Amino acid sequence: MAAQRARKFALLAGQSAAGGEVIDQLHDDVHRLAVTYPQQPLATVLGGLVDTQDSIFTLLEARQRPQRARQLYFLGAVVGGLLAKASHDLADPHAAMAQARTAFLCADNADHDGLRAWLRGQQSLIAYWAGRPREAARYAESGGQYAAGAGNTTAVWLPMNEARAWAALGDAERTRAAIERAEHAWDTVHSDDLDELGGICTFSRPRQLYYAADALVWLPAEASHAERYSTAAVEAYGDTADPDWAFGDQAGSHTALAIARVAHGEFDGAAEALAPVLALPAEQRINGIVASARRVHQVLSRAPGAAGVSDLREEIEVFMTIPMNALPR
Repeated sequence: MAAQRARKFALLAGQSAAGGEVIDQLHDDVHRLAVTYPQQPLATVLGGLVDTQDSIFTLLEARQRPQRARQLYFLGAVVGGLLAKASHDLADPHAAMAQARTAFLCADNADHDGLRAWLRGQQSLIAYWAGRPREAARYAESGGQYAAGAGNTTAVWLPMNEARAWAALGDAERTRAAIERAEHAWDTVHSDDLDELGGICTFSRPRQLYYAADALVWLPAEASHAERYSTAAVEAYGDTADPDWAFGDQAGSHTALAIARVAHGEFDGAAEALAPVLALPAEQRINGIVASARRVHQVLSRAPGAAGVSDLREEIEVFMTIPMNALPR
């Protein structure tokens, strides 16, 4: 309580001209939110995101020295990207894109290619889960020029976004090419100030495994590769103490493994893979997780010989009846 009061006083005192202490405090706040976001239910971080964005915008509305303004725009772009992700997680792609566009404006004012690339990645992600894969591919491709200039981990994330989009469109050749480009990108990646925020602001090896699995399960001929990638992703996300752990990506890895096993007629194995997802509390049933569970249900409904797994389909249906965005806020 006392620390929060001190933080508010420092921010108010710095409104006319944000000094180093104010910038440092906001940077710490943004770092904490970036790390916490993928590991905790949205309800625990959303209030902090809104408050931090308000503090940054209030400071920017006052007259600031150019260097301080660029620092504030950098932090504003990151928080805007996190709020775009939050709107996406609440199944509101329209609000998500509005947040992402404002964040991109901040990234332009900060003149930061890494941020521009990262926000194009966020827009690609939003479009992908909204069922607009061609738009998702376009956003990922357009971010490539910024990623090339920045050299940060967006150089890996953007082609992995492309891979998922092309896979959803049924283009196996472009999917495989994008996965290969992402792997080669690691050879030249170096962390920048965005990557150093950690959490959702950087792209990790475990997340790459999950994205590859999520892409390949769209392609029936790639079922074996999808199972290998998803198995590796499930193992990579097995340690909740790992800094790269994220409950959404862990759940996505499990749903990809379930789909891959259904493709091989391994229905008991699919149920085993999906069990941790169906056990998630309602506050963690974000849009992407619910959509992934729906994909498992759809695959089961079409799979030959799946008539005996009606119990699993019913469990998925119950799971989907209470997504996170149905909870009171």
